[in-house]
Amino acid sequence: FQLGRLLGDITENLLLMTATPHNGKPRDFMLFMSLIDKDRFEGAAHYDVGSPTRTQPHDPNVIERAVPEDYRTSDLDVSDVMRRLVKEELLAFDGRPLFPERHAYTVNYTLSPAEEELYEAVTAYVRDEFNRADNLNGKHKNSVGFALTSLQRRLASSPEAIYRSLHRRIERLEDRLAEARLAATGAILYKEDSPIDIYDDYDPDDYTSEELEEQEDDLIDSATAAASIPELEAEIETLKDLEHMANAIRMSGQDRKWDELSHLLQDNKNMFGEDGRREKLIIFTEHKDTLYYLAQKIGSLLGDQDAVLTIRGGMSRDERRATEEAFRQDKNVRVLVATDAAGEGINLQRAHLMINYDLPWNPNRLEQRFGRIHRIGQREVCHLWNLVAMETREGEVFQRLFNKLEQERMSLGGKVFDILGRVTFGDQSLSDLLVQAIRYGDDPEVKGRLDRVVDSSLNHQRIIDLLNEYALTKEMMDAGTVAQIRENMELMEARKLEPHFIEAFFLEAASQLKIRWREREEGRYEVQSIPSLVRNRAQQLGCDVPVLRSYERICFDKEHVTLDGAPNAELVAPGHALLDTLVELTLEDGMSAIKRGTVFVDDNDFSEEPRLLAYIEDDIQDATTTKSGARRTIAQNMQFVEILADGTARSAGYAPYLDYRAPNESELEAIEQALSGDWLDQSHEELAIAHAVQEILPKHLAEVSERRKAYVEKVSQAVRKRLTEEIQYWDQRGLELKEQEAQGKRAKRINSDNAFRRADELAARMDARLAQLKLEGRVTAKPPHILGCSMVVPKGLIWKLQGVTHVDEAEDARRQTESLAMRAVARIEKSLGFDPKDVTRDCCGYDILSHIPTSMRTGNAWRYIEVKGHSKTSTSVTLTKNEILFALGNPDTFILALVEVDGNVTRTTYLKDIPLRKPAFSEVDATHDIRLLVEGSQVLLQKEET
Repeated sequence: FQLGRLLGDITENLLLMTATPHNGKPRDFMLFMSLIDKDRFEGAAHYDVGSPTRTQPHDPNVIERAVPEDYRTSDLDVSDVMRRLVKEELLAFDGRPLFPERHAYTVNYTLSPAEEELYEAVTAYVRDEFNRADNLNGKHKNSVGFALTSLQRRLASSPEAIYRSLHRRIERLEDRLAEARLAATGAILYKEDSPIDIYDDYDPDDYTSEELEEQEDDLIDSATAAASIPELEAEIETLKDLEHMANAIRMSGQDRKWDELSHLLQDNKNMFGEDGRREKLIIFTEHKDTLYYLAQKIGSLLGDQDAVLTIRGGMSRDERRATEEAFRQDKNVRVLVATDAAGEGINLQRAHLMINYDLPWNPNRLEQRFGRIHRIGQREVCHLWNLVAMETREGEVFQRLFNKLEQERMSLGGKVFDILGRVTFGDQSLSDLLVQAIRYGDDPEVKGRLDRVVDSSLNHQRIIDLLNEYALTKEMMDAGTVAQIRENMELMEARKLEPHFIEAFFLEAASQLKIRWREREEGRYEVQSIPSLVRNRAQQLGCDVPVLRSYERICFDKEHVTLDGAPNAELVAPGHALLDTLVELTLEDGMSAIKRGTVFVDDNDFSEEPRLLAYIEDDIQDATTTKSGARRTIAQNMQFVEILADGTARSAGYAPYLDYRAPNESELEAIEQALSGDWLDQSHEELAIAHAVQEILPKHLAEVSERRKAYVEKVSQAVRKRLTEEIQYWDQRGLELKEQEAQGKRAKRINSDNAFRRADELAARMDARLAQLKLEGRVTAKPPHILGCSMVVPKGLIWKLQGVTHVDEAEDARRQTESLAMRAVARIEKSLGFDPKDVTRDCCGYDILSHIPTSMRTGNAWRYIEVKGHSKTSTSVTLTKNEILFALGNPDTFILALVEVDGNVTRTTYLKDIPLRKPAFSEVDATHDIRLLVEGSQVLLQKEET
């Protein structure tokens, strides 16, 4: 918390991630939220969480105000700073639930007469000792209560667990008795040996499973309420009788609980797959003694001890990882028996079946256990069986609890599992309820009251309220929202910097910088030597990882990182030190050329008018300032603008240059003529800037302003409300203290001056924060500026200046063919129920962006279609470098539409998985034989139209 508070004060943005932001304690939640914005969540933000008392303020003269216990965190609007959803409301991109269904079953069993006799005898002992412990004070009383509770839970676990626990307890108490007899006073000396403090507000969630197991083992063996030698002697005799009874049952083999598990393992159809093979299964127990007992018996039942593995407290990390991996990967391992040491932080979704052999008295543990298999990536319906002994007092409470949960699960779709840890029973925990059942369960009045508490705590409206509080935000991502997010992400994915672009740049830049490399396996390269110039520049840039002298393997696509029989490859992508250094060196070498400008040839444009391509950047700022005194930039936008010969301007898409090339020697003379026109003497930069100011900048500014205005208004309102409440509290507190001081009464740690000063500090803080928010809301745009310009000369103009004839006729025919082809594809897409859009002008590597309606969607939301119209006599088509690289980077969604135009007849063929070769860095296009393309591709559609 202290680290988070420090980071929150010195960073502009902070992302905090947790599975449990709210544990039912409003103060804790407010403290978490104060890390995001201390002014919006004032009131609990300044406790010294690291102090032993947890209430010590920073200022010793001021006791900070606690969050009221009845404060409803569900009343807070945290939707702009927090996202949280219950599992059942999370959807995959195809609209299916991200998590499968989960079902829980209660498996009841009855104790044998001997087991029932042992249960009643041990429970009577526990009840009597609890009554004696009531006379103790403080930590000793809590430790004895914890030890007795643990003993009762081991009684419910297995004959082996209760026998071993009783045996160890007798040995430890006999040692203590011997010490007391040797002591002069004859008093029982109670030692606090526990590694964990059992204080009044003890919460087992504060400790790891290993710590809890160690604590139980220690206290259950030694904590006693006996205060004299006769009392301790009597207790030991009682324990010996219980030990004898437990051992008799253990040796007899009577174990109704194991019998029920055995039937479940052998007879339940869910335990076996369609092929008849046993499904993988996880069994949770509370105690190591029961774990060893079950592992041996299950191994015998299956006829293979190696088919059963265990995870328990005390295992090393390597041992645990090896066990997890064996359970997931070894086909012969079918069952994992685990204590709660496997309840957190372990991914066991290889299984979808789970049995709670022992029921934890903390509901949080139930959800944590189920969460080992019910997690992202699980494809099977998850099943959980809870074993409950009907005649026991604890069993009656659990039976009532599970019956209510099942009723609500059916009406709420399983969501109840997510709030199990939040359920409270009046002002008590489930553990408190179970202890009462053990101590007073014979009283019908107490039993009836416990039933009423369970029923009222788990009524329908109470669970709805808990679910609302659990979610913490009112915004839920329904199927429509998820579909929209998917569509946006797919579009962004299509516009990403493809690995092929990175690869082409890297190899060319590496050659320019004298880096020696050679291709090894497909898509993988060996970098043999890197000059000191590159390595030194990386060091100057402060790269986190140094650039090495050589790399055994590198690749640019994550699919090529691993390859059987070859060393793993280093993935070179943006952020990798080697690539970043090459980008920096290339920019340093070419920046003057960028500013000076260059000439491109557009082979796909057969017009006769040159145009200017300007690269423009605009910045949006607010009124706050950086350390240097400059206004803070909050958004940037990059655009290309084309200036035509007639003085008009137009947007050119996000990467038009990808399909342009440098002129060759034979074209230089013609290009010199093209550049001699009078229109180049005009101020075209001003035209480009004017277009950006009129068409591009207003949209960008409006978009940013709308977001910022909503943010500032919401935060200002929350800050004003929360801090005003705190100011009023401290003013009122100051008046109360002043009146007490006038009567001669003084508080020990605070006076009226402290309270009034606190109110003044909060008022000043509110004024400063609101003024800051006002500055953040004043959004303005800087004038756009040009980073570089290029002249684009169309191929048609070069032909004209070179004296090539019949260009106009060829251009007219080409345009007519392309137009007919585009219209044919648009008609086909509409007939399929899709929504096509012509994006030719955006130069994005395809001509038509076709949207698939949600109702027709089986996968992706978009189809990217490149249209190639050709005459009946044509035998080849040409794809640009941009089109080829896009196709290689998006094989699942890219479609090449070959449209043969024969007068008014069009014959359209859709191709997928096209056999394309990666172009070299200097290549701008590649010509492909139509017949070979069709033969080597997957044909999705063929259609003839008139």
